Order: sequence, then C-alpha cells, then structure tokens
Amino acid sequence: MSEMGRRQMMGTTGAAAAAAIFGMAPKAFAAEAAVSPGRPVVDTSVYLARWPFRRIPCDETAELVEMLRRHGVVQAWTGSFDGVFHKDVAAANARLAEECRTRGENFLVPFGTVNPKLPDWEEDLRRCREEHRMPGIRLHPSYHGYALDDPVFAHLLKAASQCGMIVQLAAWMEDERHQHPLMRVPAVDLAPLVGLLGDLPDLRIELLNAAHLPGDKRLPALVKAGEVFFDLAKLELIAGLGELLKHVPVERIVFGSYSPMFYFESTLLKLRESDLDEAQTAKILEANARRLLAGSSREGAKS
Repeated sequence: MSEMGRRQMMGTTGAAAAAAIFGMAPKAFAAEAAVSPGRPVVDTSVYLARWPFRRIPCDETAELVEMLRRHGVVQAWTGSFDGVFHKDVAAANARLAEECRTRGENFLVPFGTVNPKLPDWEEDLRRCREEHRMPGIRLHPSYHGYALDDPVFAHLLKAASQCGMIVQLAAWMEDERHQHPLMRVPAVDLAPLVGLLGDLPDLRIELLNAAHLPGDKRLPALVKAGEVFFDLAKLELIAGLGELLKHVPVERIVFGSYSPMFYFESTLLKLRESDLDEAQTAKILEANARRLLAGSSREGAKS
C-alpha cells in the first residue's frame, strides 16, 4: 500500500472507530476532528508552491493557511517546493518571503532554501538572514545532489551555525513508488551527520521526515551528537510516538505535519492515539518549537 494510502486508511479507520465509540455519525465526527487539539500548535514543516508532479489539496496559500488555522495552528514554519526544483534559488526565496508576508504575516514563518552545490550559495544564505529576516534555512540534499559527507555540506552547517540560524534538513520528500520514472530520489543517508555535529555545538538542526520507524538505531546517536530535533510527519506504526519516546527525549520532538503533501490530521492522530500527559503534549505541540526558535537570529533581532 502506498504511503498516502496508508495514511488515508488510518484516518478513515480512526474516524470510523471513534464515531462508533462516541455514537457520532461519520460526518459529525469529521467536523469534530477538524477542530483544534485544544491548545496552540506550531507546525514546523509546511510548504508553499506546487509539487511539480501532481496537484495536492491545499496547494494554494490561502487554502493552506485557512486549513492550518482551523486546526489550531498559530505559527507555521514554511519552505517552498520551488526551492527544491528551481535553479534560481534567490528568486524562489524572495517569492517565499513575499508570500509569507502578504498572505500569512505573523503566521507563516519563511525558511529559505540554500543549495551548496550552486555558485554563490553563501550569498543566498546571507539574503535569507539579512534581507528576508528568516530564522532558518531548509536543505534538500537528495534533490540538490550532495551527500552529507560532502565537504561543502560541513561548510554550510558551520556558516549557518555562525549566523545563529536553524537548519532544517529534509531527509525524505516523496514515497519512492510515487516518483516519476525519470526522477528517482532516495532518502538522505544521515550517518555522516553524527560526526559533523560534534564540531558544531551551537548548531540547532531539525530533521524533517527522518523519524520513520521509532526504533531506528540512528536516532539516539543523533540526539547525543548535538541539538537535533525530529518531527512526526513520517512516523509509522500504531502508538509510534510512544515508542519513539523510548529513544528520543520529548524535548527533542516537535510537531511537523508536512502539509500539504501529507494530511494534517494524520500527524494530529499520532498525538491523540499516544498515551502522553498534558506536559508532554504541550511540549510537542508548541513549547519545543518556541524554544528552538528563540535562539535564532530572527528572534534575536526582535528583542
């Protein structure tokens, strides 16, 4: 079954079960599930623009913002699919910053793309920080053609750390079974990252779509190596979040839905099905992301 198919099935099965338990008609339960989780949410993994291989629900900014607000999101860290595929990264970042400002000011927080395999990437990093006032950058190594043991990647991490910027690294973007035959892109090999983090004690990095299986042996090693955070979007297995917490401290887990590529509700369901207390839930939904953002150059400029 495809990734999207599994998520649709989980959502449908969960809705049906809850409807039966609470005596709710399916439509009534769907309306109930659409409301916020009862506390503010910071979504650390959102994308604007369009995925080039198919249309996705809510791939228009206004629709995406409305959907996120409906679910209680108060802030969304936002990248751009254009940054993944367009060679003119500077233009993609400028559009992202403008779209966030005009359609989601004080809500959509832009994270620009930097591709260290392109000439003058240092200037793209500077623009993200100084001109667009972005708190961080979002990297897509597998789509931009470099491995994490490439010396230029270490150079980029050091530069971002010195700027006080958050680094978000997309470890995975699309189910391989959905990929175009001429656009086969594997997941990122994260193993070299452990050795790099030891030399960068001030670097704050979030690995997007990296916590796939909660028992992955790489996760504790990454947590010990540096200030590494993980989102929930690609987490699998029933009660997977509870299993993940056996290997990763709750303070290192943030809410990230990977909207609109994934259904927002699927990430929310992972919290609802897990046996978390109020303090743990609050940390994952908002507090951990706020703490992560607090040390960025963008937040520092406000104080």
